[in-house]
Amino acid sequence: MSNIEKISVALPHDMVEAIREAVDSGDYATTSEVIRDAVRDWRLKRRVEAMEVEELRELVVPALEALDRGEGIPAEEVFSKLKAKYAALVKEGIDSGPSIPAAEVAARIRARLNEK
Repeated sequence: MSNIEKISVALPHDMVEAIREAVDSGDYATTSEVIRDAVRDWRLKRRVEAMEVEELRELVVPALEALDRGEGIPAEEVFSKLKAKYAALVKEGIDSGPSIPAAEVAARIRARLNEK
């Protein structure tokens, strides 16, 4: 990375522990990576909060139109499949944690917003 600047921040103990756990679990390589990801998410949140109603409508309307064309999956079907999947996982004793790391989900959302 270019233009890296070191800063010092004071955080409550529980936040520091959460950052260390994220690194220790392998979700992130370094504490700096955790903080960079958190700042990116914070910036994205601020950007979304600053969007005007019309900008938000431009993001939502195409999805609603797709649903109107019958391109969606009924919620009942989705929830039924999810219940069956997680019931099977519990029966097998398998941890049913998320299949995609949260950092990857956030990165995908940021990429989609940047496409607009």
